[in-house]
Amino acid sequence: MTTATTVTNPSWFARVEGWLDDRGKGAWIVAMILGFIFFWPVGLALLAYMIWSKRMFNKTCGRNRGQHRHSSYRAAMKSSGNSAFDSYKADMLRRLEDEQEAFEAFLQRLREAKDKSEFDAFMDDRAHAAKTAKADAGPVETVEPA
Repeated sequence: MTTATTVTNPSWFARVEGWLDDRGKGAWIVAMILGFIFFWPVGLALLAYMIWSKRMFNKTCGRNRGQHRHSSYRAAMKSSGNSAFDSYKADMLRRLEDEQEAFEAFLQRLREAKDKSEFDAFMDDRAHAAKTAKADAGPVETVEPA
């Protein structure tokens, strides 16, 4: 059983964050600009926080982020009411998923081949350098005791 806990007295930062989230991305941008105007480290800190928390690139701020994360996938799987179209759509989505998996496997093989060729080139260069270093040293003369 999962129980939800609520904070009765949130910190000032949580209150400000909630207030800005309720007003949307524009409020965050205005706060960041004002931070740059009055004291530039505050603006820089707000910019870093917006990027780190992904508020800069999301359509929604904070509160409803989890609800919209997989909405496009759910919309694609929703029934249209036409069984022929739904079966066609399911078949097409399955084929696209198979094609995506095949493409990802191809990319993995391509990366592995590139890594192998780079490693082989490194080993060849290393062997060539060792061979030339040995040749530059010349023949080793041994002195026989008389």
